[in-house]
Amino acid sequence: MNQLSQRHASFNEVIAALSTVVRGKPREVRLALCCLLCRGHLLIEDLPGLGKTTLAQALARVTGLDMQRLPADVLGVSVFDPGQGRFHFHPGPVFHGLVLADEVNRATPKTQSALLEAMEEGQVTVEGETRALPDPFFVIATQNPQEQAGT
Repeated sequence: MNQLSQRHASFNEVIAALSTVVRGKPREVRLALCCLLCRGHLLIEDLPGLGKTTLAQALARVTGLDMQRLPADVLGVSVFDPGQGRFHFHPGPVFHGLVLADEVNRATPKTQSALLEAMEEGQVTVEGETRALPDPFFVIATQNPQEQAGT
């Protein structure tokens, strides 16, 4: 079997594995995987409860990426250690291979700005220091339609 055939078979195996979890959305599953493989990012707009988060979790599990949902503090924080007399950086959720940003349209401007830097540059700036993100780095952002009230 040539290399192209092996890649095609692997792609189809991943699609099949994802389709056992996310049912009835074969096009969406295929496009999500294509976004990841092309080193892009993905924005999914759909009504609540239709599998956006499930797709992100399944994609992380099948591809072996670690995943984290974003809280308000996405970058991380430095905490002072009195025993050593210095600050230690504790990386936030953005330092994972797959990041799920639920309802990104309702996130704070600071969170949105941090995500834009991360997605475009593969790095974030925290407290004046630039820190590299994992490779691959993939963001799946979700949003409910504008007319949908909060859930």
